[in-house]
Amino acid sequence: MNRKMVKGMALLAVAAGVAGMAQAQETRLALGMSGWTGFAPLTLADKAGIFKKHGLDVELKMIPQKDRHLALASNAIQCAATTVETHVAWNANGVPIVQIFQMDKSYGADGLAVRNDIKGFADLKGKTIGVSAPGTSPYFGLAWMLNKNGMSIKDVKVATLEPGPASQAFVAGQNDGAFAYEPYLSTIRANPAAGKILATTLDYPMVMDTVGCAPTWLQANAKAAQALTAAYFEALDMIKAEPDKSYEIMGAAVKQSGEQFSKSAAYLRWQDKAANQKFFGGELTAFMKDSVPILLEAGVIRKAPEDLSATFDARYIQ
Repeated sequence: MNRKMVKGMALLAVAAGVAGMAQAQETRLALGMSGWTGFAPLTLADKAGIFKKHGLDVELKMIPQKDRHLALASNAIQCAATTVETHVAWNANGVPIVQIFQMDKSYGADGLAVRNDIKGFADLKGKTIGVSAPGTSPYFGLAWMLNKNGMSIKDVKVATLEPGPASQAFVAGQNDGAFAYEPYLSTIRANPAAGKILATTLDYPMVMDTVGCAPTWLQANAKAAQALTAAYFEALDMIKAEPDKSYEIMGAAVKQSGEQFSKSAAYLRWQDKAANQKFFGGELTAFMKDSVPILLEAGVIRKAPEDLSATFDARYIQ
């Protein structure tokens, strides 16, 4: 083999290596979330290789909702899955985040469980409710339901517990009520002797989840944000095409069987591109406006955000 051939082979090897590196260069991002059933298509996109297919290296970080904004502020995560009013609260409290697509709407997947002798909301005065900390979806859900019944969060006693522990504590006989979401709310549904579900998001439709990202990250990574959105919609397509396989994958992440997970999922609706376009076209802004007075009353925010339109960007769902 002469020197020219060796040189040519070396150049080919370098070219192949460069091509391989380019192929392997996926945009990395960390996304904060929880085991909430509505977020599960993100887990599916991860486990089924959909993120990688779209050129993304996504690390899904399980972070309690009350701490997710701290992770965002410190750049430990670049994006977060959470409820719409939580995005409002973070922006109002100095942690900017921009919503780029909607994941789900709760249809009974979030609810308030109470002891069987409690007849209505008026009976909750002075009672102890197990619920997540201020700034979380369950806390807002409780505040919202109380508000719609002429009460406020100040009318009850709060035992700060995450949805899983709150449900377990309630079934074990602790506290007068618990505000939780699926899959944890099913723990209470399965134990009617412990209590009943007083109200859910079927009665008070106020839980809707979106993915948002730090504005500085979005400015530098518009293509990645588009890919993240597309990957989510592809995960929804997979659920429709291969429901059993998808439920098994998503259920495993929260220690449920595929069958158990499908029962939890029946209490919500994942939102496809068409639903997203409708939501971002007016519903989102209307709900955010409604949420602000309750966030203020509950002490979650001290002042309303200056510009709600700055809290979302619909370009990624077009």
